[in-house]
Parts: sequence; C-alpha cells; structure tokens
Amino acid sequence: MSDPGQRPAEEGLLERENVDVQDDAVIGKAFRISLLGLLAVGAVVAAALAWARRPAEQPPEQQIEATAPQRVERLGEPPAVFFTDITAKSGVTFVHANGGYGDRLLPETMGSGVAIFDFDNDGDQDLLFVNGKGWDHRPPLLPAPTPVLYANDGRGRFTDVTAEVGLDQVSLYGTGVAVADVDGDGWRDLYFCAVGENRLLFYRQGRFVDGTAPAGVAGGAQDWSTSASFFDYDGDGDLDLFVANYVVWSKEIDFEQDFRLTGVGRAYGPPQSYRGSYPRLFRNEGEGRFTDVSAAAGVQVNNPATGEPMAKALGLAPVDVDGDGHIDLLVSNDTVQNFFFHNLGDGSFEEVGEFFGLAYDRDGGASGAMGVDSGLYRNDSNLGFLIGNFANEMTSIYVSQDDPSFYVDEAITEGIGAPSRRSLSFGLFFFDYDLDGRLDLFETNGHIENEINSVDPSQHYRQPSQLFWNAGAEHTLGFVLVAPQSVGDLYQPIVGRGAAYGDLDGDGDLDLVVTQTGAPALILRNDQQEGHHWLRVQLAGEAPNRDAIGSWIELEAGGVVQRRQVMPTKSYLSQAELPVTFGLGAAEKVDSLVVTWPDGVTQPVTVDEVDQRILVDRQ
Repeated sequence: MSDPGQRPAEEGLLERENVDVQDDAVIGKAFRISLLGLLAVGAVVAAALAWARRPAEQPPEQQIEATAPQRVERLGEPPAVFFTDITAKSGVTFVHANGGYGDRLLPETMGSGVAIFDFDNDGDQDLLFVNGKGWDHRPPLLPAPTPVLYANDGRGRFTDVTAEVGLDQVSLYGTGVAVADVDGDGWRDLYFCAVGENRLLFYRQGRFVDGTAPAGVAGGAQDWSTSASFFDYDGDGDLDLFVANYVVWSKEIDFEQDFRLTGVGRAYGPPQSYRGSYPRLFRNEGEGRFTDVSAAAGVQVNNPATGEPMAKALGLAPVDVDGDGHIDLLVSNDTVQNFFFHNLGDGSFEEVGEFFGLAYDRDGGASGAMGVDSGLYRNDSNLGFLIGNFANEMTSIYVSQDDPSFYVDEAITEGIGAPSRRSLSFGLFFFDYDLDGRLDLFETNGHIENEINSVDPSQHYRQPSQLFWNAGAEHTLGFVLVAPQSVGDLYQPIVGRGAAYGDLDGDGDLDLVVTQTGAPALILRNDQQEGHHWLRVQLAGEAPNRDAIGSWIELEAGGVVQRRQVMPTKSYLSQAELPVTFGLGAAEKVDSLVVTWPDGVTQPVTVDEVDQRILVDRQ
C-alpha cells in the first residue's frame, strides 16, 4: 500500500489525462505486429543493396515494393451477465468492525477476509467472515465483535450459526483466514490471522475448539499477520501452514508518526514508515502439532542494504509453476519487491522473484501490492499471476513466456493496465463468470483515506469493482472491461477489501462475496443466462489431505483443454470454495477428465453428463 497522501496528490494530479483504454492495448499489440513487418521490410532492403553490388554480368536489379501491415482491431464483445445484490434477502447481516474512532490507526484501513467453504459437510457452500474489534485503550464495542459463520440452506439463504459452533467466544483483531482439514478427520478447521497472536481452531463434534497453544502456530504477540495458506510444501502428505506478516506496528509507533493529508488533518500512514517483517512457515508434525521451520526453509528475506527483514506481505499464491510436483509460492509485498519462493524439493525454498521477473512492476519499481492469484487463463502452458496494486498503479498480470522461470507483466497488452490504473485494488482473482471455458478477472477496489478526494480529485474513497471478460487468444485484447450497464449491481461504489467466489445457490455458476472495511459485506448472485454448460469437480483424497489440496484437474471438451489446481488460497485475506468449476461453453459432453493427485498419481475419470457436480474419490 502506497503513501495515501503523497502519491495520489503528486502522481494522481499529474496524470489527469483521459486514457483511451481500448486503443492503448490495441496499439501495444499492433506495435509488435508492425515491428515484424518493419523487420521484413528491412530484410528486403538489405537484400536489394546486396543485389545492387553484384558483378556487372548479373541480371538487372529488380525492385520489390513492401507495405507495413494494417492494424487489426478485434476486441470482442463481453456478454451481459448481471450480478444481483441479494445481501438483504440472503440473511447475511455481517458488518465489519475496524475499531476506528478518529485516531487513524493503520490496521483500520486494511479490512478483513471471507472464506467460502462447506463447514458442515452437507454439500453446499457456507460463509465465514473475519472480523476486527475495538482497541484496548478505548471503551469496548458492544456487543463484542467476533468472526461470523453462516450456514447455507443450499439455495443461497443463510443462517447465523456463530454461537452454535462456538465462534462467539473468539475475540481478536482479525485480518485473513485459511481453511483446511488440518488433522485429516474429515472436518475443516480454521486459522485466523490477526494483529497480535493468531488462532487455530479445530472442528470437534459440531464446535470449533481452540488448539493454538498445543499446535504452536500463534506467531509472535507483536506480529501483524495478513494472509495464510495450508499446503503440503515438503511432500509428506499432510498440510503445512504458511503465514504472511505485514509491517512491525503498534499504536505507539503509529502515534509517533505525523501522517497528514494536506489541509485535512491526521492521515493513515504509508507502509514505508514501518519496518518489514518475516513470514512464518510451520511444518505439520501430525496430531495437531507444528514446528516453525521459517529460517531453515529459507523464507526469511533480509533487505541487503540494511540487513533488516524485508517482507511487507499481504497476499499469497501457492502454485506448482514448473510441474515438478512441489508447490511454489508468490508473495505480494506492499511497496517492497514481491517474493517468489521456488520449492527446491528438499524442504527448502529459494527466493528468485527478481530472476523470474516477478519482483517488480513493468517499470522496474516496487508497487503497493495487495491481492494475488494465479491461473492458466489462456488455456495453454503459460501461467499468469495477478497482483492488485495501489491507486495510479496498474493491476499487474505476469505471464510466463513459454518458460516457467521467465515472466513479463503484460497488463497493457492484455487490456487490463489502463482501466485498472486509477483504482486501488485489494481482492482479485481469475474465475469463469460466463461459463464459456475461459478464466475472466474480477477485482474489488476502495481507497484507504475517506478524505482522499479533497487532495486528489481523481480518487474516491468508495470505488466500483471491475470485471474483465476474457476475450480469448483470437482477439487483440486478452481482456475487455465489461461496461457498467452489463453487470447489474456489481459496480456499486464500495470500500472493497476481501473477495471470494463460490456457487452459493447451486445453479452451477459462480457468485461473489465481497467485504468492506468498517461496512457491510455484499453477496452478489450471478444471474447469467448464456446457456453454457458446466461441470463442478470436488476431490476426496486420502487422509491427512482429504480435500486433495495441490491436485491438478485437466478437462477437455469441445477441443479446449483447461487445467486448474485445487488451491482455495487466493485474492486478499480470503479463500474461495474448494470445488473447481469448469465452464464448457456450447460443449455438451466432456471428452476427458484427468486428476493428478498431490503425490503425482494420475486418475482418469469418466463423466457421463454435464451440468452437474461430481465427487471424485481417490482410487
């Protein structure tokens, strides 16, 4: 997160020119096409010069006329898919408590996440909202804020079961959440990140029971943890835990700084004013116990200039980038370089973000990086990483260049750069909202300063979310921003933070849940009517990793091959549902479906019908 006062005031006011979104991206790609044409012309000219210097007895010179290629514009037309705000009728009444009372403490700006998962194993997707609380030096908020869990009736109507499952006794300044069956008993457990010590809650006979202390995963009392993820980093079959930490913060440190917006008063401070931190990696030892292996595993990175911890981490994207069976990890850092931890397969990682081209933005600088996700959005072998950035910084989309160790930020040529530049983006992810077989892009936005418009007229505290339609490789733009009139309630201005997707009403398409800081959550129902077919796949693996996190699913239908990894960690402080949804477009059958389990064993699966949810058991 960048400086809320200086950067928008200085950069934003200097960049008020109108940006022609489509032309910017089209010109980028057309330039490459034209360049090839110019090279061809150059080759012709060189050949002509050589021909002109031939011996006299050679045949007379021939002249060849060449013209540069014309620019071809193929933008594609996004479908009109309406998202309807059903928050009120859904039964969800969650309002985030950030503890704000006027002193402008930095954690108040960051919001909290949401997890979509099936807590009661009844086959539908339930909702868990992380909550903050009041500050200890102020009168307590009544009733005391706690996380809130809603049970789904299968049709997208929810009942608050927080007290029933024991979460009404959990008090913490919560930020992010990770959900997984940690102990392999068939029930999913919860890990809450917080300002202060974190919590691990095991699901036992219908209630969540605190197992933090015996597990050894609280972290430090002074830590400010943000995102967390359960995945098997060492290949031993159980789920380990990676925890991202932000800056070294306390209210005393915050008060010592004199952060101000010009003419307004005290402001929220930028992360540059705080020291960095180390993430934590906890190895699962079984029976609900973990060991902190952060140092030995190589995930503690120091600033080479100061020797101090560097990380200011907000987002995590675990994914096996090179197909070696070991899960790697992209960490988005706020105002310092991003980390890419390449899994060496021996229980350790090597930080190679700069070498892979993932450390900096397209201009070679560190960005205010927030949420992150990964996906094979082109339906080929080139992986894409999304990172949402601060205002006046484009959303990044790093794409591998036919090489899993070499990435280039293609935000401009993919059509994302210009339309995302004004927004301050937090939660974002790939998902196929129209079920056409291509991964689209959603991001939710909102500034950190409610008075930002008084110093930067180009910025607003509440900002609309953005939906980008994947136009496919045959179009000039990879993504096209969907127009406001085509998305229903999706673009209402909010102070967006966490975001996740899941099929909440059982109709096969993907609905959205978005959190705000200090404001109500939003439930946005996908009302697409495209008539496209779909298949939802959920895996049942072997204990202790019963949900088969880290598996790959490959589906072929209608001549298109799609590959997805089972990995709910994505976006910002949040977690998406476990079932993997494949849009099939017009295809009425699945030609092949193959699961590659975490241990590398492949299993073909016969699919008799489309438009259904299937459960695949490990054989």
